Amino acid sequence: MNGSLERQLDSIFRDIQTDVADDGRLRVRATAESVLSVLKFLKDAGCDYLQLVSCVDWVEQDQLEIVYVLSRYIREGEQPGDDQTRVVLTTLVPRGAPSLPTSIGVFPIAEPYEREIHELFGVRFEGHPRLTPLFLEREYDIPPFRKDFDTRQYVEDLFGAVPPVGEES
Repeated sequence: MNGSLERQLDSIFRDIQTDVADDGRLRVRATAESVLSVLKFLKDAGCDYLQLVSCVDWVEQDQLEIVYVLSRYIREGEQPGDDQTRVVLTTLVPRGAPSLPTSIGVFPIAEPYEREIHELFGVRFEGHPRLTPLFLEREYDIPPFRKDFDTRQYVEDLFGAVPPVGEES
């Protein structure tokens, strides 16, 4: 299925790159402008299970990569492994002002993933109804999962003034 899906994508979208990995996964690289259209197409083509949305910080290239992992739900009468449709869709956004349209209109399950990526990497998902924190209690100058976040300095700033247990003030 991945080979025919690759041909369909290549014939419809001009601003993407596709290839099938050795393990059979279809890899699709899309522009930020076309990622929603590609997601909609993939869902309509049977990739109706959004397994994951993640982010990779390419600090040296000054870009963040958003990664969508899709497959299909098992249909009635199918056995696990009957259809190995697996797609990894990626897109790049600039680190300076990372922004991407929300995908929750296509896959509602993307809502917590986008909140997490917003909170930990600083990507703004335009149109998202509530980009509120999931994990963190405070704001940071640099989002804490970016590679240039200084964990040692953060710990020193937060805990450096607290005397160790057993020391008298």
